[in-house]
Amino acid sequence: MSYSPEVEAEIRKLLGTERKVSVVARAIINKFDLDKSYDTVWKKVDSIRKSTSSISESRSLVNEEKKRVLSAWNDEGYMMDIDQYCSHYQLPRADVKSYKLVSHTGTPYYNILFKEHVEVESVSVEETINNLLEHLPEVPKVDIEFGDITDRLVYTDVHVAMETTRGGLALYGVPWDKDVLNDRIDEMVNIAIQNKQSDILIVDELGDFMDGWDAMTTRKGHTLPQNMTNEEAYDVGVSAKVRMANALSKHWDCVIFNNICEDNHSGAFGYIVNSGFKGIVDVTLGNVIVNNHRKFLNHYFVGDHAFVITHGKDSRNLKFGFKPNLDPAQIEKLDQYMKHEGIYKRAEFVEVTKGDSHQFLYDVCSSDDFEYLNVMAFSPSSEWVQTNFKKGRSGFLMQHIYNNTNRKDLKTFWFNQ
Repeated sequence: MSYSPEVEAEIRKLLGTERKVSVVARAIINKFDLDKSYDTVWKKVDSIRKSTSSISESRSLVNEEKKRVLSAWNDEGYMMDIDQYCSHYQLPRADVKSYKLVSHTGTPYYNILFKEHVEVESVSVEETINNLLEHLPEVPKVDIEFGDITDRLVYTDVHVAMETTRGGLALYGVPWDKDVLNDRIDEMVNIAIQNKQSDILIVDELGDFMDGWDAMTTRKGHTLPQNMTNEEAYDVGVSAKVRMANALSKHWDCVIFNNICEDNHSGAFGYIVNSGFKGIVDVTLGNVIVNNHRKFLNHYFVGDHAFVITHGKDSRNLKFGFKPNLDPAQIEKLDQYMKHEGIYKRAEFVEVTKGDSHQFLYDVCSSDDFEYLNVMAFSPSSEWVQTNFKKGRSGFLMQHIYNNTNRKDLKTFWFNQ
């Protein structure tokens, strides 16, 4: 059984990824159109396989192949579908353009073609926007003159692009797309207008406005089922915020937006969206001011009141974050922040307002020095929350702050879902 070096080299190569002699023999016959019988080729392949050098070479190649591919078998020995495969190996399912199960090798795996994405640094985006806008005339901003009452609108955890229905297979299947988001934005704006009591409106958005970049959390800890690409989510997020600003600016002398850009879902993506929003507003709406906060804890003052705003988790360190009900260690952490920033010296009344927990809780008892307000999510519950907890409720808050007294009227509004 004499074969050319080219044939023997191909046999050795195939043995590196396929240990079945019969499969290799058929492949050799087909590739080189050999006239010799199947049994003859089979014996030649088996002879090479049994040789010491070939076994060593094959094992090396097999090990290399195992390192290179991700097995489609799960821990129970069953073949995973593409959704399970992406979840198991933390691959961005939303970015899968096409896929094919490769099962003829020793280790079955998915050959996946991903959509192309351009990595964007938040700083470069900010510079790009500023460069584009520097030639446009800047709209003069109005002077802020606080009266006796200030209106405050608070919402959080919008999670733009979050998948909530899974093609109608989720437990409750509440849709969450561009149209539903804009409907809720319009509803919130209309309710705010109906409850207007002052000439100044503060709008606090407490983070997780975007669900994630490349269908991943900021720490890349796990995948997130999403129904939009990064580009689609960006367009939807920016347009929703501009839509809100345009509508509110027609009813208040001044609207101040405070956007939390340090959280555990949006991260830099949230800052990019809010930077785009600020760039548009700065040159179009003279009575709208946008503050994009990039620290974990931030604060501002209204008369004798101070408001500390935070998402509750950050993008790096606080994996578990502030609880819906504060423990003594967390009270101490917030208390130290107040002292370090001189908040107690300047303000008579202090409130800490946070998102993240997707719950509405107002705690005025745990601390004698500040109130603690948990804000409900603006978005419906994800499928994971629906399955592991319950359907949940979503909405937003509105406050009327009596600037020089210890009075705040708090109103909650819930979406029908």
